[in-house]
Amino acid sequence: MANMNNEQLNRMHSGKGFIAALDQSGGSTPKALAQYGIQESSFSNDEEMYTLVHEMRTRIIKSPAFDSEYILGAILFENTMDRKIDGLWTADYLWEKKQIVPFLKVDKGLADLANGVQLMKPISNLDELLTRAVERNVFGTKMRSVIKEANAAGICEVVEQQFAVGLQIFKKGLIPIIEPEVDIYSADKTKSEEILKEEIIKQLRTLDKDVKVMLKLSIPTVNDFYSELMSNPNVVRVVALSGGYSREDANDRLSQNHGLIASFSRALSEGLSADQSDNDFNNTLKHTIKAIYDASIT
Repeated sequence: MANMNNEQLNRMHSGKGFIAALDQSGGSTPKALAQYGIQESSFSNDEEMYTLVHEMRTRIIKSPAFDSEYILGAILFENTMDRKIDGLWTADYLWEKKQIVPFLKVDKGLADLANGVQLMKPISNLDELLTRAVERNVFGTKMRSVIKEANAAGICEVVEQQFAVGLQIFKKGLIPIIEPEVDIYSADKTKSEEILKEEIIKQLRTLDKDVKVMLKLSIPTVNDFYSELMSNPNVVRVVALSGGYSREDANDRLSQNHGLIASFSRALSEGLSADQSDNDFNNTLKHTIKAIYDASIT
């Protein structure tokens, strides 16, 4: 694997800390900006919007609180990967200046609900995007599907799709984060998680021993439910999404799952705003990062 950085791989496999998800994109971008205190009236087109988002992400990444002592990796979206921080491509800045491993969100959003799940929409330019990610020194990728109901056929389809695309990503020299999210408001979440784990194990059995993947899953209803996946030789790390829980609730649930680490987005930027002084901004971020870190190292 020409592109595989062993230092980064070791860090992701056994480092202490969590992954910062800075990858809200497309439809969720105005929402992320609004949460940060920048209203839609502040921009008149996508270019202006993405520039504002990049300024927000740059402020987070450059903050002294955004430190490799607590943060192992950061997930970017395509527009952030294609921009620079202090003259360096964002992924290079993350690794060279911060020793934080860069990931790229590659999915194009969700298909309509069918069989109780939302598959990923087709990723039309995936090969070209992966080539560019490799050129930009990205380590891995992330892609999300959603499970709403304990529908065995639907869940099987989600996991098969995730692993098929994941293999294509691995062959390009990147580590895929496979993310079949179980909706935290699902009436049969526990049952969905049982089916999901079985399907993941089935797919892991089909992989050659050199293939490495990461898993990003909803915090399970039953504590330590995914520990079996953590010890699988094909799995680099199992990380958890906050899935709509408040940060406090997400941290509390996460801390009861040994070895499971956070990959939070909304919960990470909670409480940050554009008009904060750098001091307030950095202190708020520091407090957030420390709390997520503490929940991740249990």
